[in-house]
Amino acid sequence: MDFEFGRADEEFRAEARAWLAEHLVGPYQTLAGRGGPGSEHEAPAARRAWERELGAGGWVGIGWDRTHGAYGNRGASLTQQVVWAEEYARAAAPGRVGHIGENLLAPTLIACGDEAQRRRFLPAVARGEELWCQGYSEPDAGSDLAGVRTAAVRDGAAYRVSGQKIWTSLAGEADWCFVLARTDPGERRHRGLSFLLVAMDQPGRVEVRPIRQMSGTAEFNEVFFDGAVARAEHVVGGEGAGWRVAMGLLALERGVSTLVQQIGFAAELAEVIAAAVRCGALSDPVLRDQLITQWAELRVMRWNALRTLGAAGDAGAPSVAKLLWGGWHQRLGELAMRVRGAAAARGPLDWTPHAPYELDPLQRLFLFTRADTIYGGSDEIQRDIIAERVLGLPRAERSMTGVERGMTRAERG
Repeated sequence: MDFEFGRADEEFRAEARAWLAEHLVGPYQTLAGRGGPGSEHEAPAARRAWERELGAGGWVGIGWDRTHGAYGNRGASLTQQVVWAEEYARAAAPGRVGHIGENLLAPTLIACGDEAQRRRFLPAVARGEELWCQGYSEPDAGSDLAGVRTAAVRDGAAYRVSGQKIWTSLAGEADWCFVLARTDPGERRHRGLSFLLVAMDQPGRVEVRPIRQMSGTAEFNEVFFDGAVARAEHVVGGEGAGWRVAMGLLALERGVSTLVQQIGFAAELAEVIAAAVRCGALSDPVLRDQLITQWAELRVMRWNALRTLGAAGDAGAPSVAKLLWGGWHQRLGELAMRVRGAAAARGPLDWTPHAPYELDPLQRLFLFTRADTIYGGSDEIQRDIIAERVLGLPRAERSMTGVERGMTRAERG
């Protein structure tokens, strides 16, 4: 596509820059530049207040399809959405905690929800008042979402939900969770699933247990739903349509949204280069070559994202994007340690009984990025998708239950 910034885009840029300069003050300044890998859950009250500040300014959901209404947010073209992301990164504004509701749940409701659901949930997201988390992965169904076991049984106009989700980001702060659950126990694999909206504020019904990561932080969580009392009153797309809705949402997660993500990557790369300068690592030709390669690959990712921006029907584009950024970010974390040599093993503060585990930003980057090739769909699954849906290669055989071994391929789905 022809991607150029015009006069209207530059006027939009000036407006965005002025708004950020005026509002990124006071308590929000303490969050400036924070919110990178492994720290999104810090200072939850201040982060929620910042979401409401963004909502009041009309900066949440600026790229939503406005076919069904504006829902309180301003409209923006694709180029203006990029402009906003660039200015947000340039201002070192706080890491977002509302991005799951804004970038995943809202577009899904606009495309697949009914009008009542859009009226109920979209304005609250646009105002920055309600936060969301994603209930997909389970202990025995990570990248293979068709194997989810969380069940939902109809109880009048609602559903009783029972089961467990895992690796649920920001579940402790979220008000709502969109949950992929099996509503027809007689169906297998991707059939019989539904996309439910579950309120997290159900004491004794929904339990959240933080998962302590090797970075020392815990924004991932386990979530348990007590089927006797945990209830969901909203199903998106109709009962049994969960697989179609979920796959549409994953395309949003793995595709165009990576363009905004790359702006943060560029800032992290600049930090690694600065560390290399301080440590004298640039005198090593191998490290210098690796830094240049990281820079060049980031530019390639940007142009690939721009090339696919707004495109539809490319079955492999989301998986290609996930493979590109996951591996690149992980290599950047490794490089962040390599340029510092032995000093990378020492934390910023001396050990104390009260604070035994302190990391600096680059150490946190290294540890957190070990997960980049796993969460959001592992590299192995992304390669399978490209092989089967783009290259037309035979479907890979995956592990099956005893029941499934006795079924034909068509019956297994």
